[in-house]
Amino acid sequence: MADVRITLDSERCTGHGRCYSLAEELFDCDDRGHSLVIHPEVPDGLESQARTAAANCPESAITLED
Repeated sequence: MADVRITLDSERCTGHGRCYSLAEELFDCDDRGHSLVIHPEVPDGLESQARTAAANCPESAITLED
């Protein structure tokens, strides 16, 4: 499978928390509840979680690059 990279636009993130609720292995949050990327290079087997998190971000702050 192709390597997947996560890019987060922290200016767009407003802290809904869907990404770290849906993909806790890939995302965490800061003290304001805004997203932090734990693994910018998605580990094997977690691509589906990355895609789910990106698809569910209401601010479209998460971009995936294959």
